[in-house]
Amino acid sequence: MVADPSRKTALSRLAFASLLLIALLMGANHVGARVAFNHGLDVATAVTVRSTFTAIVVTILIFLQQVPLRLTRRHLKVLPLIGILISIQSLTIYASVARLPVSLALLAFNTYPLWIALWARLFYKTKPEPQVLRIMPVMLLGLALALDVFGATSGLGLKEQWGQIGSGVAFALTAGATFGLAMVLTQHEASDLDGRVRTAATMWMVGLVALAATRATGSFHWPNAIEGWWGLAALAVLYGAGFTLMFTLLPKLGVVGNSAIMNVEPICALVLAWLILDQTIAPVQVVGACIVVGAVIKLGLRKKSG
Repeated sequence: MVADPSRKTALSRLAFASLLLIALLMGANHVGARVAFNHGLDVATAVTVRSTFTAIVVTILIFLQQVPLRLTRRHLKVLPLIGILISIQSLTIYASVARLPVSLALLAFNTYPLWIALWARLFYKTKPEPQVLRIMPVMLLGLALALDVFGATSGLGLKEQWGQIGSGVAFALTAGATFGLAMVLTQHEASDLDGRVRTAATMWMVGLVALAATRATGSFHWPNAIEGWWGLAALAVLYGAGFTLMFTLLPKLGVVGNSAIMNVEPICALVLAWLILDQTIAPVQVVGACIVVGAVIKLGLRKKSG
């Protein structure tokens, strides 16, 4: 089905509100994950539970709604690749959340709109819009302030600061890069496949990869306190809801142009982490986070050409 060009602006406004909801769900999911990590849960177990839970729920939805499973040869080739990419993204973003304040981990991960533009250019020759190119440096400046990349705010200096945050930032950037590629492949190779079918196939594969990771590291590591079990339940339910909406909605809207709206997710996580985890960051880092969010909101509200 081809969208009516005359409805592009109205659809974008409706999508903007929907994407803000997804950002809230995904931000809350990561706060729940950090609660669980603080009480004994490990990354591989978290990814196994949340992915399997999401896969079961979406598979039941497919059955109840009698969604046709129309898989082409192209789908069968690209879905495993998307599943592997999302598996890497899932493991690395939670590894980052376990090492950094939640909001900072998500800020680094939410560079994925830049990765989307890069992958779309490299693999599909899609030129980024001029406004996207102009906003990219602003986003990166805000990210640099938020992460305190020179260690000025913390007083640690460049070397010690990166000694503390380096692995967490690396995990988050890896998550952003793999997620961006997965979204570009979804739009260009599997957007004609029902979003519920894509989500179920992806989540089953992520669950299997994470299960293999738990076996490689010995066994499951469950929470050791009731707070950890509540965190595990929250991350599974919130992630399942947000991920299903994301993979159903974004490809229909054009992922390259609209995905950056969800960069408000770190602000949602910042507030929730302050309320629930008592995590705080320096005022200049908050300014950096607001610069990133302001830039992507501007990006999300821009008028599209065509």
